[in-house]
Amino acid sequence: MLVMGGIVGSGIFINPYVVAQQLHTAPLILLAWLAGGVIALLGGFIYAELAAREPVIGGQYAYLRDAYHPAAGFLYGWVLLLVIQTGGMAAVTVTFARYFLALTQWQISEKIVAVTTLALLTLVNCLGVKVGSRVQSGLMVLKIGAIAFLVGAGALLIRHPFPVTGTVLDRPVSVNLITAFGAAMVPVLFAFGGWQTANFVAGEVREPRRNLSRALLMGVAGVITLYLAVNFICVRALGPAGLATTHVPATDVMRLAMGQRGANIVTLGIAISTLGFLSQSILTAPRVYFAMAEDGVFFRSVAKVNQRTHVPVMAIVLQSVWTIVVALTGRYEQILNYVVAMDFLFFGLTATTLFVFRKRARLESGAESGFRVPGHPWTTILFIGVSWLVVANTIYKYPANSLLGFAILLLGLPVYWLWSKQQGRGNTQK
Repeated sequence: MLVMGGIVGSGIFINPYVVAQQLHTAPLILLAWLAGGVIALLGGFIYAELAAREPVIGGQYAYLRDAYHPAAGFLYGWVLLLVIQTGGMAAVTVTFARYFLALTQWQISEKIVAVTTLALLTLVNCLGVKVGSRVQSGLMVLKIGAIAFLVGAGALLIRHPFPVTGTVLDRPVSVNLITAFGAAMVPVLFAFGGWQTANFVAGEVREPRRNLSRALLMGVAGVITLYLAVNFICVRALGPAGLATTHVPATDVMRLAMGQRGANIVTLGIAISTLGFLSQSILTAPRVYFAMAEDGVFFRSVAKVNQRTHVPVMAIVLQSVWTIVVALTGRYEQILNYVVAMDFLFFGLTATTLFVFRKRARLESGAESGFRVPGHPWTTILFIGVSWLVVANTIYKYPANSLLGFAILLLGLPVYWLWSKQQGRGNTQK
């Protein structure tokens, strides 16, 4: 539930239209989502092995810190807080507010709904890991039910479906086709992103070497199945052209299948799905800032935990406050582009740590146990290459938004230097 909840947010209900605007045949659209699923599964393999090797709080932050240098881990945590996690959460929060207001017809501001939602979920997750995880599991079950209902209604009740076979390419094989496919992969990969967040709480999972590895693989495989089913139904019900012209594909599919009642049902499903994603994000990512603070490269107060619930309350509150700031100042499309560029830059870099850890293990003991990535090193190299190609293509297609993310990343270097210098002075005084 934690792995799937970190992946399934609002993207699967909305991003199909963004993909259809780039690719104009049903086979190409489905191929893009299948390719995104394969990349996510490769990432799941890599992170499963990393979790087995280092089952500690912090996930990617800890892998980069221990494989390379504390500065590498800090830069990841820095952009996670300022761009990746809060940017993705802001986009999903805005989406929730829109669908919530469409469902309730309340005459209040989207901003009020967004702030209230984040505040309530923050409070729930500050009550303890058990409370937060129970809420998360319940919301994930409801999400799966909503997706299954959408797929079932779309398969059985659409009277005049479009064909999903036929011409594959919508233009000759060319650079234009490749860049269009790459641009289509941005919203696909954004929708598939999130499997890595389960690793943030590895230190709080029972038997993480076994359970987290299994959860990653089962969770990613489950999401691939759900996503392909949803997109098959969308192109079957609306056709590629119709899918490209709507901003609410899931709602339109259900309206065709069941009228306005169906549209209302899927709107409720989307709202629940976004809540589940936000709850999972608030539960997991603050563990990175907690780990940074414990290492002395972030505000010491962020490392404090509640004595009763053992929850890093300050880390959770910090992330939620910054998410509110981003949600109130950014647009969905801008957020999408700079989150994807930063996320996949660090996906690729984190995957390279597997080579470092394997080499160290051979030098130290010569024998290894636990989960191992199938097809390594070639599958790992493929994941790294695809991740960095996504970054390059995102910069090429959306330079202004992508470069904003890199500017924030580079700003982290002097910030790390100041914090590490302060930490050094503190150690000297001790």
